[in-house]
Amino acid sequence: MFTADDALDPRPRRILVAGVSGVGKTTTGRRIADVLGVPHTEIDALFHGPDWEPRATFVDDVDRFTSEPAWVTEWMYAPVRELLVERADTLVWVDLPTRVALWRLLRRTLRRRLRRLELWNGNVEPSLWTFFTDREHILRWGISTRNTLRERVPPLGRSAPHLRIVHLRSQREVDVFVERLARPAV
Repeated sequence: MFTADDALDPRPRRILVAGVSGVGKTTTGRRIADVLGVPHTEIDALFHGPDWEPRATFVDDVDRFTSEPAWVTEWMYAPVRELLVERADTLVWVDLPTRVALWRLLRRTLRRRLRRLELWNGNVEPSLWTFFTDREHILRWGISTRNTLRERVPPLGRSAPHLRIVHLRSQREVDVFVERLARPAV
């Protein structure tokens, strides 16, 4: 595994950003895409159709954009997880402490709900009361899945040896990594 301080040669062109809910996968993905000058595709926007229903074209949409020579997206959703790993050259694992991830997730969820921000395809965060009634509520999901990537990412070193895994354990490491990518290749 690589760290924030390691140089990646060749420069990444097909990048996955992994992390539990709330760590900033999408923000980090956008930052990486900006500094590398490659497109970022927010995978949630491809997955969620109106009324939070999965879109029928999701797998085809992912297949299409990952066939391109350069891209950044988040590493999520079981139906495409293997395809993403197969086509990526780098996986950036944002592995922040649980307390940080859950605090960020809570803040983000409250902000989105209170402002009624439209997310994808007309969807907005559900009522905060659904935390108590919906097993799939994003906060409950964040709590119940907080350790899944610690089980899922390390084995990729063996099953996908072509994939460079960059393990980032703090926001400072994320910032250092992105700043390093922003420097011109030597």
